[in-house]
Amino acid sequence: MKIISWNVNGIRAVQEKGFKDSLQHFDADCILLQETKAQDDQVHKALENIDHYHVYCNSAERKGYSGVALLTRQQPLRVLHDIGIAEHDQEGRVLVAEFEQFYLLNVYVPNSGEKLVRLDYRQTWDAALLAYLRQLQSHKPVIACGDFNVAHQAIDIARPKANYNKSAGYTQVEIDGFSRFTEAGFIDSFRYFHPETVAYSWWSYRAGARAKNIGWRIDYVLASQALLANIEDSFILPEIVGSDHCPVGISIT
Repeated sequence: MKIISWNVNGIRAVQEKGFKDSLQHFDADCILLQETKAQDDQVHKALENIDHYHVYCNSAERKGYSGVALLTRQQPLRVLHDIGIAEHDQEGRVLVAEFEQFYLLNVYVPNSGEKLVRLDYRQTWDAALLAYLRQLQSHKPVIACGDFNVAHQAIDIARPKANYNKSAGYTQVEIDGFSRFTEAGFIDSFRYFHPETVAYSWWSYRAGARAKNIGWRIDYVLASQALLANIEDSFILPEIVGSDHCPVGISIT
């Protein structure tokens, strides 16, 4: 089973940038999309010509903002929207598919914003997401994929010193929030398989950052410890363009 996660930075915008060809190239069993920036009906319309997938989505109340979607060849046992906390459930950031062996969670974690204006909210969000992950994991293992909007370690960001505690996504508050996921037994699969590999999943559109590979690794596939023996590899696909993020994923038996 191949699982791919990709922040597309607009489901309608990415369609004009080879999106359908990319999906065929993936040949994935599950494709998790973040930042669809569309309402449910617009997501379904954008994906109506994608064959052989069941499509589910969770869109923000605010139009053209946030949103996640899931394409899966195998119909899930059930699909869950949001985490059950009104404060956090208005922006279409979480979608969960339950399969026989695990829960598959798609998440688009809030960005702390310019001048870190949402950092306090982000701290609350991270704690709430961790509680929800623990709740799911009490029933069966979890694979959590998505844009976590944090570079966890210095190896995950091209310019750590220049950004530390200054830029959204690389403050100690956000780093600590992500560390709590890993301390709770949710393994960063890419770092598990590639402990010393420098690889990024997001590049600013400014100053030719992608061409210069001045990037950040902020997109992850986390997996419960119980699933590690079944994961064959965890990978990043920087050659896939169409968004300021590239896809990440795992192969699992």
